[in-house]
Amino acid sequence: MLLEVTNINTFYDVFQAIFNVSLRVGTGEIVCLLGRNGAGKTTTLNSIMGVNPPRSGSIRFKDRDITSRKPYQVARSGIRIVPENRLIFSDLTVRENLDLGGRKKSKKYRSEKIARVYDLFPPLEKLQSRPAGDLSGGEQQMVTIGRSLMGDPELLLLDELSAGLAPIVIELFKRQLRKLREDNLTILLTEQNALFALDISDRAYVIDKGAIVYEGEVDRLRENKLLMSEYLGV
Repeated sequence: MLLEVTNINTFYDVFQAIFNVSLRVGTGEIVCLLGRNGAGKTTTLNSIMGVNPPRSGSIRFKDRDITSRKPYQVARSGIRIVPENRLIFSDLTVRENLDLGGRKKSKKYRSEKIARVYDLFPPLEKLQSRPAGDLSGGEQQMVTIGRSLMGDPELLLLDELSAGLAPIVIELFKRQLRKLREDNLTILLTEQNALFALDISDRAYVIDKGAIVYEGEVDRLRENKLLMSEYLGV
């Protein structure tokens, strides 16, 4: 397994948000972590990234323990995150935002990677000189994903990718995430939009009140009307 999260318990001060969460992601997979708002999805990703490390349990990436590593160390190991709030640099242009994602690389490398991002998200090439703060929500999401890809990650964490996006933009992201998987990029995404996530994922986890309540194939989850209704509101 590329990523193995085993029995992690994560707190905010004295409040426990994650209870013995375990999940696994294999190389080349798209795996989704589903649940309602406040279920613990973002906390799980922040635990993996070292933003809010767990107090117990373990996180292994490429068979190395990264449980206690700082976020920049986790990023250097090959994991990048696209947060729910996108965190773009509003005053910088699209191209400048992308360039920051590969700032420690050579100019030639950055140019080649930016060209690949434009190939993945063609609208960005036309918008490359525009301040990122002037873009639509979907375009900003493209910038944030593109900036993460500039670091050439092995594992991409996507937090609530579809939140607030129009259906036509969501369909674009479906196609492009499948394309990234074909390029052997591994993806772990959290979503409230279960139908979107299940359409592109190989396996699924469902989290509720900080604990995993389902693990398995996406088709089996779709067929479980009780789980879909009770925990995912579908």
